[in-house]
Amino acid sequence: CSSRTSNMSSMFEKQIVIDARGHLLGRLASIVAKQLLTGQKVVVVRCESINISGSFYRNKLKYKEFLRKRCNVNPANGAFHFRAPSRIFWRVVRGMLPHKSARGAEALKRMKVFEGVPPPYDKIKRVVVPEALRIIRLKPYRKYCTLSRISDEFGWKYKEVVETLEDKRRAKAQEYYNAKKKSAQIRAQATEKVDAAMGDVVKTLAQYGY
Repeated sequence: CSSRTSNMSSMFEKQIVIDARGHLLGRLASIVAKQLLTGQKVVVVRCESINISGSFYRNKLKYKEFLRKRCNVNPANGAFHFRAPSRIFWRVVRGMLPHKSARGAEALKRMKVFEGVPPPYDKIKRVVVPEALRIIRLKPYRKYCTLSRISDEFGWKYKEVVETLEDKRRAKAQEYYNAKKKSAQIRAQATEKVDAAMGDVVKTLAQYGY
């Protein structure tokens, strides 16, 4: 699944599909939030592969502290602690939007988040955001962890299911790519044969300006 870079500051499309693998959580969320406020529709896939700077143990303690925050009178009133990686990312973006105003609420509706790459987004071109990539933004010796590991630690039950589905999707995509590559080779060979056979005709036509 190839990805192209997205210059999100100057781009406005009907819908942008972002492959979140290898992006830093806060940096990606801030860029997505800004785009949502301008009216752009954004779909974020593979949220389970988002990276968080800092060691796993440090981020585990931070999330544990977050779980303590609740309504003392009736915990069912909130705060709500999401476990799924896609919902954790959604909540981070929500915190960067004025979601209690009409403008912010509408902006939040323009975003969709998923674990893995479900249909129809597996057949749509996905982009990356260079400004948020860990490999570019984080120094090589700095520790980091993945969102899926944090989620799995605190009760997300679908890590293995998502991994299985992703393996199937990747295998299917590889088959499609191999078939496409073979078809392109056959087409190129056929074109060469036709060109060789029609060489004299092409020269004659060229004399008459065709």
